[in-house]
Amino acid sequence: MLIIFISCIALGSLVGFLAGLLGIGGGLIMVPAFVYLLPLLDVVELGFSREVVMHMALATSLAAIVITSSSAAFAHHKNGNIPWKITKPLIFFVAFGALSGAFIADLLSAKALTNFFAIAVMMLASYMLFSIRFQHSRTMPSQLKLQIISFITGIIASLMGMAGGAILVPVLTYFGTPLRHCIGIATVCGVMVALFGSLGYIISGLDNHLLPPWSLGYVYLPALLGVVLTSSLFAPVGVKFAAKMPVQTLKKCFAVFLILVALKMMLA
Repeated sequence: MLIIFISCIALGSLVGFLAGLLGIGGGLIMVPAFVYLLPLLDVVELGFSREVVMHMALATSLAAIVITSSSAAFAHHKNGNIPWKITKPLIFFVAFGALSGAFIADLLSAKALTNFFAIAVMMLASYMLFSIRFQHSRTMPSQLKLQIISFITGIIASLMGMAGGAILVPVLTYFGTPLRHCIGIATVCGVMVALFGSLGYIISGLDNHLLPPWSLGYVYLPALLGVVLTSSLFAPVGVKFAAKMPVQTLKKCFAVFLILVALKMMLA
């Protein structure tokens, strides 16, 4: 457990730095890292089963995002980047979607969940790699359509262990929402996804006898603590380096890396 905790401290540093440098969500980094980290550390002896490793990776990633994203949401609120008139109706549906996603994940096998994650990551990484741009539609959809989009986003994000900004920002941008408002809305919705998604994973995992000690449902507490101790500290460092490094080139390289990781996860 101590080895896992120390490893996750290092992982949190990397997550925070890359999130600040490339502007990507931590879930895209944390989930694959947890999936490979736990088995490589011979965690089976600690009571783990490979059948729950993917579930725990998703749950622990979401729990970490609750903590790391809350300060960002507060900062966007202070800077007036959150149009609450649009955001408030979406919060409930994205939260309900995230909660539903956690219970759906509990019904899926580890392989099915891994394949879903890998395919979704390849799609998002391709979006990053090719810098896909959609022609803006200046007509905002109806409130009902926005709520459906939020609900589906919550489900997908929960099944991927991420906040959902990679889905919401392009969608809202397509409908002509200013970028800073898109990011503000996605940040608040991301906190709700992480909060209710991790809550769902906790509830659905409480009666799972395959989980090791120091687990709260599917959330593995030593890994969670290790990541959150350093991720918030290193995010500003990444932001600082972003002004000095070729971020677009690095983002494309990282997208290729994500595609390779996703392929390996599917073929494992």
